[in-house]
Amino acid sequence: MCIMCRYLCSFFLLVWFFSGCGAVPHPTLSKTDQLAHLLAGLDRNIPQPEAEALAADIVREADRLERVFDRSTLPWFHNFMVTVGIKKQGLCYHYSDGLYRYLKTRHYPHFTFHLAGAHIGEYWREHNALVILPRRKIPFGEGIVIDPWRKQGSVFVSKVKDDPNYRWHHRHSREIIGEDRSYR
Repeated sequence: MCIMCRYLCSFFLLVWFFSGCGAVPHPTLSKTDQLAHLLAGLDRNIPQPEAEALAADIVREADRLERVFDRSTLPWFHNFMVTVGIKKQGLCYHYSDGLYRYLKTRHYPHFTFHLAGAHIGEYWREHNALVILPRRKIPFGEGIVIDPWRKQGSVFVSKVKDDPNYRWHHRHSREIIGEDRSYR
């Protein structure tokens, strides 16, 4: 056996030996499952199937908006392209408004949908998202923030009070969105 073959055999034996499972992989929940768990946890009276259907609707609609807005760059660069007129839509409020309007057409009797803003009025920092609350009244900070703009290709979800980047405020005045803007 030639020396090269010995080295190759030794190499492959070492790779095989060290490539075994070092630990049992932990199953991870999908974004839809994580969101459904958070939604169901808002109120013990929320039926699990309704929370799962809402979570699936949110993830599906956020993906659709991503395609409609043709966002293929980082959020801040996409904002630049919208601002200078290269792209037509895709700012954070387009996402929150589109998701809000879509969910208002669906039947989710145990949930209410609200628009939220952070750094309102600050041109470079203002940000918008959707907040979901149970129909039973709880503090706004206990709701779930849904931000399809922040992480390209993935919906950011968190308790409003636990969001590490933003302090959210309910935007009652934005919840009356004109019917002339369509994201379909």
